[in-house]
Amino acid sequence: MTTPSCILLRDSADPAAFDAAAFDAAVWGRVFNLRRDTTRVPFAVCQARTTADVVAAVELAKARGPGCRVSVRSGGHSWAVWSVRQDAVLIDLGGLDGGRIGFDDATGIVSCPPAITGQTLNGFLADKGRMFAGGHCPDVGLGGFLLQGGMGWNCKNWGWACESVEAVEAVTADGEVVRCSETEKADLFWAARGAGPGFPAIATRFYLRTHPLLQLFQSLYVFPLAEFKTVLQWEIDVAPTADEDTEMVCVSSYMDPSAEEPTILANFTTFKPSLAEAKLALSPLHASRPPGATVTVFCQPTSLAAQYAAQTAANPANHRYCSDNAYIRRDDPAAVPAILEPAFTTLPSRKSCALWFSMNPTSRRHNTGMPMALSMQSDHYFALYAVWEHESDDAANVAWVHDTLRAVERDAVGSYLGDADFRHRRTKYWSDECGAKVREVRRAWDPEGRVCGFLDQGDRRLKEVGNGKGAN
Repeated sequence: MTTPSCILLRDSADPAAFDAAAFDAAVWGRVFNLRRDTTRVPFAVCQARTTADVVAAVELAKARGPGCRVSVRSGGHSWAVWSVRQDAVLIDLGGLDGGRIGFDDATGIVSCPPAITGQTLNGFLADKGRMFAGGHCPDVGLGGFLLQGGMGWNCKNWGWACESVEAVEAVTADGEVVRCSETEKADLFWAARGAGPGFPAIATRFYLRTHPLLQLFQSLYVFPLAEFKTVLQWEIDVAPTADEDTEMVCVSSYMDPSAEEPTILANFTTFKPSLAEAKLALSPLHASRPPGATVTVFCQPTSLAAQYAAQTAANPANHRYCSDNAYIRRDDPAAVPAILEPAFTTLPSRKSCALWFSMNPTSRRHNTGMPMALSMQSDHYFALYAVWEHESDDAANVAWVHDTLRAVERDAVGSYLGDADFRHRRTKYWSDECGAKVREVRRAWDPEGRVCGFLDQGDRRLKEVGNGKGAN
């Protein structure tokens, strides 16, 4: 089999011609997290420019024989670096289709390859008066984001980003080019909405329903760390009746790098046609706020560009990351602040943060018949992001994430794939029924386990995915 020019082989037939630096750059150059397991070395890297290149990579894995898998990278923002797998054929989609974005004026549906970021897509859509609720972080590729469900803009009310996926084009584990939707290969389409890396094919183009582009307004309140439980309880109490176009978050971080301790930020972002409507949405929250804020901002105009800039500052490039998350039980909302207090008051570095994100009412309507694998959520999404610069600080930062999650495990019902790391914790990512169906779809579309699934400790699991205590 002749190797296409888009594919770099680790074991070249001509060792003298092997460019180790080029191969290493192809493997790691587009990985966001500098904390990397470089003992994992792919057999080959396909820098795909066309769907035919993706097919060629699959055919290479097939020709190499049983046990050779393909892994996939879209944006490279996976904290656990799902895409780099030992002896696999890594398919890098960063240059697929030249980043071509298409738009149907009649339907408002936009199409794009997986490596396109939410920021790029919304820059394209702005001229058309539309937007897509992609990831808050501007450099997150839509591929992994959508396959994992997509906790995007105003997910609390508008629902998961994957609910706006109209269709997906993909290359199967056998090298067939297919299109899936609710009426075409519906089981594969179901898996594309929430199976994450368990999707048993390589997504090459998404077709997405868009929203009208509205104005953005923001209210924010900064409180001393000692007020954490009061502030979070306030947000939990107002979440169920808050305006349907308003997302809310509670964050512990060192907003002032010179401060002795973190502060607590209560942040409310609303999407409205006018300032007057934004004030109506945000006024009840402003009136009910607890006393003691050191900074108060009410209904300040903002924009997606400004929000992306803030997220870039909070997620700096060329840093080391460790993340994990949990959905906290909703049966006793008054207990949540006490459960999360240790996490929010013990940040391991000045660039780290702890986050609570309100998911109610989306969390209350997730079993409404929408055909999607995504099925695990609660009113309270909790995530930890340890961020640091030096390898010598790895142990302390990683331990904080893992120890903190173990401490809240008994009060959690599961986790979100997007901020998870299967190598260190086993929990639920789907309902029991959906977890079983993920296994069935993987077996039907990839019986040989050719497409890399979930990266567990030692990368042992090849063909299927479980649920609950056998989560991967």
